[in-house]
Amino acid sequence: MTIYKCKMCGGNLEIKDGDLTCTCEYCGTKQTLPKLTSEIKANLYDRANHFRRNNDFDKAMSIYEKILNEDKTDAEAYWSLVLCLYGIEYVKDPQTGKMIPTINRTQYTSIYSDENYKSAIHYADSMQKSIYKEEAKTIDSIQKNILEISKKEEPFDIFICYKETDDSGRRTPDSVLANDLYHQLTIEGYKVFFSRITLEDKLGTAYEPYIFAALNSSKVMVVIGTKPEYFNAVWVKNEWSRYLTLIKNGEDKTLIPAYRDMDPYDLPEDFSHLQALDMSKLGFMQDLIRGIKKIVTQNTIPQNEKVINSNTDLQQQLEMLQQQLKQQQLQSNSNITALLQRGNMALEDKDWKKSDDFFEEVLNQDAQCAEAYLGKLLAKNTSTTFDEYIDSIINKYDKPETKMIEVCKPNQNHIEKIANEYYIPSYYEKKDIIAEYYKFDRTIEIIDINSILKNKDDAINHIKQDSLFKRTQQYANNKTLEIINSGLAKINEHYEQNRETAEKHNKNEIFNLTDKYNKHIKATDEIIKKNKVKAIELMEQNYQRAIEMFNIANSLWDYNSVKTEFMNLAEYKNATEFIQKCNDYIEMYKKNQVYYDLEKVIAFEKSKRKQDTVVIAIFIVVPIILILVIIIINNF
Repeated sequence: MTIYKCKMCGGNLEIKDGDLTCTCEYCGTKQTLPKLTSEIKANLYDRANHFRRNNDFDKAMSIYEKILNEDKTDAEAYWSLVLCLYGIEYVKDPQTGKMIPTINRTQYTSIYSDENYKSAIHYADSMQKSIYKEEAKTIDSIQKNILEISKKEEPFDIFICYKETDDSGRRTPDSVLANDLYHQLTIEGYKVFFSRITLEDKLGTAYEPYIFAALNSSKVMVVIGTKPEYFNAVWVKNEWSRYLTLIKNGEDKTLIPAYRDMDPYDLPEDFSHLQALDMSKLGFMQDLIRGIKKIVTQNTIPQNEKVINSNTDLQQQLEMLQQQLKQQQLQSNSNITALLQRGNMALEDKDWKKSDDFFEEVLNQDAQCAEAYLGKLLAKNTSTTFDEYIDSIINKYDKPETKMIEVCKPNQNHIEKIANEYYIPSYYEKKDIIAEYYKFDRTIEIIDINSILKNKDDAINHIKQDSLFKRTQQYANNKTLEIINSGLAKINEHYEQNRETAEKHNKNEIFNLTDKYNKHIKATDEIIKKNKVKAIELMEQNYQRAIEMFNIANSLWDYNSVKTEFMNLAEYKNATEFIQKCNDYIEMYKKNQVYYDLEKVIAFEKSKRKQDTVVIAIFIVVPIILILVIIIINNF
């Protein structure tokens, strides 16, 4: 039995090998199952389904994709991608008690047009296909209803994305900041989606239609956060990741991360290409509103003023402005350029102290020179280029660990079948066949994939936690950003390649050992068959020898020895008959031995009486003779 968790309620399902559908005993839902061909695949499904049940759909999708890389025919993996794409969450119907789907990621496209759905149907068996179609029908109906509601909503200009409450249910600082931003933007005349207020009259209804409408109509999303975990909270990430997907698909939208009381380097990786704004800086609100005005066409503003619409991305404008200011600063002080050049030349000569001095002098004149911070970083780590520095970090953390696993279970049914068929009592016992002949070490040492992922995280964290790197990234222009992003991408590519290589290595090792075990089983079967033939030949020899011993036996000891020989032959031929004959002779000899012993006792008693008589005579006669001799001597 394989233990697999229900994809609706998370309860344990006991399924037989080969089953592709089952019914959960906890929630009563009939559901489809994946093709669990290995323990590794089962663990991947458990992990992915855990993320999906917790609405972390992006993480779940990446694992399902990994499963499909290994098996392109797994219908359940395709269906699971569909569930993630539409953000399907299963909740209990209060009226029927059944688990029903809800949609948290509405799409304009029908589920029937989705390629993953088509693949799931293509590779599914008849039972799976029936369940998939039934669920798809329910999801399609829910989606149509959501789209119908969302059409009636007026478009929004701005979407404020934030975390409303913390784990204790208390209101977060993010909520307060979002509230202030909402009122400022509303005063400016913008229509703003702020869930605390926008959805307050929607209590008791599903929020998805209104969130979907706001995400698709808003020109700008401002993501507010005061802690890294708030940016990555499930529902917060669900909103901004969907918005980023719209941008990637060609929508004319802008996402602006806004942080406070935290390190900007702790923002999600997905924001690395975006210009984040620090809410604690003076003039933040004015800068943000000025930037938004260049993006959004405002139809209703105070004093009927019109703001000219600009399609220029706020992030690009801010980056261009930073670059222009940086160029002006460098042009105003040509000495900085010369110092940077001399610092880089010292790096090439591997004169680390001199290069650090040159870059330090640059920072004395321009405290926000990213090139100088990068140069100091390289000098500190004795690297001539950032690429060389990246290689040194990779080498430092490129130490994957290994672990022992059991690649397969013993083929117990087959072994017991052979043992029952070929064993010979006393000569070829079942326990010896099972314990000795089929003994095989099925454990193997493989590369721990998780250790590779940990090494990658350690390598990236090592770089990002360096204060010089943080300054480099903070003040970097496009050229410097390209250098450091290329380096970080190199780390990701290196460890991803390591992971793929390790997975292939592990797969080959597991396959080879499994193949060796199967061959060992077949070879052992043949040995056991041959050994049985030899055992029978040996039994025949021992049988003939026992008969010869029986024929010449003439004592109790002889028949006991012969009996032992026949008992070792168990039920071979007529061995039991000879055992009985031996018992008869043994009983006869035992009786004869009793009579013989009794005669000996009688003879012994007679002899003993004669001896006693002689002794008595000696003790009586001899003293009398001695007395007579003494008397005679005295008379003379």
